[in-house]
Amino acid sequence: METAKKERDSFNSRLGFVLACVGSAVGMGNIWLFPYRVGQYGGAAFLIPYFLFIIIIGFTGVIGEMSFGRAMGTGPLGAFRKASQMRGGNWGELVGVIPVVGSLGIAIGYSVVVGWIIRFLAGSVTGSAFTGEAGEYFGALAGNFGSVIWHILGLGIVFICMAYGISTGIEKVNKIMIPIFFILFLVMAVRIFMLENAQEGIMYMLKPNWEQVAKPETWVYALGQAFFSLSLAGSGTVVYGSYLKKTEDVVESAKNVALFDTLASLLAVFVIIPAVFAFGLDPASGPPLMFITMPKVFQMMPMGRVFAVIFFLAVLCAAITSLVNLFETPVEALQEKFGFSRKKAVCVVAVIATAVGVCIESGDSVSIWMDIVSIYIIPLGALLAAIMFFWVCGSKFAREQAQMGRTKTIGKWFEPMTKYVFVGLTLLVYIMGIFYNGIG
Repeated sequence: METAKKERDSFNSRLGFVLACVGSAVGMGNIWLFPYRVGQYGGAAFLIPYFLFIIIIGFTGVIGEMSFGRAMGTGPLGAFRKASQMRGGNWGELVGVIPVVGSLGIAIGYSVVVGWIIRFLAGSVTGSAFTGEAGEYFGALAGNFGSVIWHILGLGIVFICMAYGISTGIEKVNKIMIPIFFILFLVMAVRIFMLENAQEGIMYMLKPNWEQVAKPETWVYALGQAFFSLSLAGSGTVVYGSYLKKTEDVVESAKNVALFDTLASLLAVFVIIPAVFAFGLDPASGPPLMFITMPKVFQMMPMGRVFAVIFFLAVLCAAITSLVNLFETPVEALQEKFGFSRKKAVCVVAVIATAVGVCIESGDSVSIWMDIVSIYIIPLGALLAAIMFFWVCGSKFAREQAQMGRTKTIGKWFEPMTKYVFVGLTLLVYIMGIFYNGIG
């Protein structure tokens, strides 16, 4: 056991850890789903409850999952086991399988989408993505086994990065890709703001539709989006927390993750929504927004191919960093449970992900797969992790672990906000996700 602890990899710096967590959080939820939700629920009307929930969740759930992982020195499988042992039981590991399966499941579906992104990037470079109707191009890609090569290429990039470990693999990848993402989206935002009629989209983002604010559904979806955006699932953030040094300030790290994740979401929405308005398209066009509506925008824009390359390259950076985090949970679980080497664990997960991923590349299988995992497993993982840390381990233990490495004392808000408000909101997300057939 001691040997395993000595050999355990870790992040070299707080910056590397924060960027890795930002990379896990910044993904398709920010770039694809968030602009769609904002367009669907009245622009600024959706942003008001969203910002509120980001603040609440960022200072409770993100701190909790980071602290839980660091306290136990392992991912959900080991962390849940150790938590139950604090209460004299050995049932925790069985419960910990749920977030591990959830993370692997969502990663498998997500990797198919990464294949679409790579194909659109290649098509933007060659121009093939703009020779015909955008809907037909995407339809062929998303049809039966339409992107197998690109899908496998995406998985190859991800697993090669992961094979190098935490400090020399994941940390370095995020230090490169996350700054690239922000720079490229800033370039896109400047160009989009210069388009005629883009101001209408900007005003849509800044002027609340108070009728939408008054609708409970807006608040429900904003809550679900906040959970999805901050990557709370009782898995990836717990694992990354387990690689964090005891001297680091978790509260400060959580604050930075929430801040940069929100900035990424706003960048995406201030690129996509004004662009859609500039060309008279529908901001609430739903899931096709990124793969059909945005290519139409690029077809109509001056130098559209150049900006399509910039856009899909930025999206790919965000998608790869998120996928690395999602796959890290099952990889770490294999190392923890069976003592696999890093490379062996990565190879096992790679084989499973490729085999299952290719099988669901048919018809609506990807969509059905993602719905099942995101509605029934991912929120349950977040709920279980919150219960294990704040209730099973106890408030005193949770405070001690969150306080570790921090000079300023955490306020009295910590116990009621984590044990009751956050756990209650997590339960609400799970129930309402099923009720609304998936919040996010």
